[in-house]
Amino acid sequence: MSLDLAIASATVDEVWDTAIVPALHDYIAIPNISPAYDPGWAEAGHMDQAVELARRWCKSRPISHMTVEVVRLEGRTPVLLVEVPAAGTGTIADHDPDDTVLLYGHLDKQPPMEGWRDGLGPWSPVLVDGRLYGRGGADDGYAVFASLAALDAVRSAGGAHSRAVVLIECSEESGSPDLPAYVDHLADRIGTPSLVVCLDSGCATYDRLWVTTSLRGNLIGELRVDVLTEGVHSGRAGGIVPSSFRVLRRLIGRVEDDATGHILVPELHGDIPEERMDAIERTAPELGPALDGFPWAGSTTSPDPTPERRMLAGTWEPCLAVTGMDGIPSGARAGNVLRPFTAATLSFRLPPNVDAAVAADALARTFETDPPHGADVHFTVASAESGWDAPPTADWLSEAVDTASTAAFGLDARWMGEGGTIPFMGMLGERFPDAQFLVTGVLGPESNAHGPNEFLDLVTARRITACLATVLDAHARR
Repeated sequence: MSLDLAIASATVDEVWDTAIVPALHDYIAIPNISPAYDPGWAEAGHMDQAVELARRWCKSRPISHMTVEVVRLEGRTPVLLVEVPAAGTGTIADHDPDDTVLLYGHLDKQPPMEGWRDGLGPWSPVLVDGRLYGRGGADDGYAVFASLAALDAVRSAGGAHSRAVVLIECSEESGSPDLPAYVDHLADRIGTPSLVVCLDSGCATYDRLWVTTSLRGNLIGELRVDVLTEGVHSGRAGGIVPSSFRVLRRLIGRVEDDATGHILVPELHGDIPEERMDAIERTAPELGPALDGFPWAGSTTSPDPTPERRMLAGTWEPCLAVTGMDGIPSGARAGNVLRPFTAATLSFRLPPNVDAAVAADALARTFETDPPHGADVHFTVASAESGWDAPPTADWLSEAVDTASTAAFGLDARWMGEGGTIPFMGMLGERFPDAQFLVTGVLGPESNAHGPNEFLDLVTARRITACLATVLDAHARR
């Protein structure tokens, strides 16, 4: 018996309406900020509260023989582990009970950020025009609920799925520092997945299924420039003591062209595979204005003139964002003082095939060698995560994705690289080189993950859940 797509879709809609949306309201209200941004996360208890909410919800689902467990390693954020035995007869899943699909998501969140519109806030779930606003609903709290809803839909619709392991972590927004230890600890229970599903990525539009083919790496570090041991009167020292901010600017100029944003350090660039370039050339003209779906201020425009160039810049080229600064008081508190130091938090996005450790060493050498005016310069790496490039797509997966997208959205699927980073994908790609990957998500135009006014488009989330059910059934029958 094959999957009844109509029943699967109806099951997905019912679960979303009656069970997932209420749970997401409760989840969004929990300020479970990722450990990198909340050193007191363990004492605060918000992470435990979010995990317990997800655990209780999973336990409540009518999926036979499912086990749900919170696993804790000392000194680390917890993970939620759900194991579901295979279902369906006459399939690969039936003949090989160890054949496994691994479904991944995370429950930790980015900080609240400023700039939320009136009536919205990071911990205040608000539903407006089919979009659920609040921190973490789209990135990536919905994943655990959608994963189980898809498994439920497969079973309800007479389909089949392989043994499923749902692994939900709580340190992804910090670079997943705790995850490798759990993957090692749970290796026997995870098994050797033949399919890995990640719902933590994005979609270029909301009218079809978008599958991610690559992810950039992320290197975060602090560049600090000290010129004095304490602040001094700017009238007495100005012109004699070099400004730490000016030195910082000069150092950043060593790695970034200030006119174009082009990264000048060769070790941060990688060769772009021909198949990825071909995909960009096919897809970029079709997207057009969707590539510019940002809250631009004034007359700001991209330095890249064509859709192809913008798509390339956002997926296969390195870039730098200065995400924070220390040593600089607010304007209201600023005095006539030549400050002793300036420190900037630098976030480099790296091409999928660039080694983050090699990039980190190259940046440290570039910044620290022969500093201007002999200033005390240090570049301290906080995290260095390499990117990921998908293996060749199996025919069964390509066909299943198109079938799923057409059934749920009415249009066939598209494949493209994403500019964000999911450290787990690179880790799994190395551990399971024979696995197929379905990486997708709801982070579409204006959804603004990591920023203010983040939202989850509920129609898209339902459709992606239905698509997942179709792919799970196809995987069991491949």
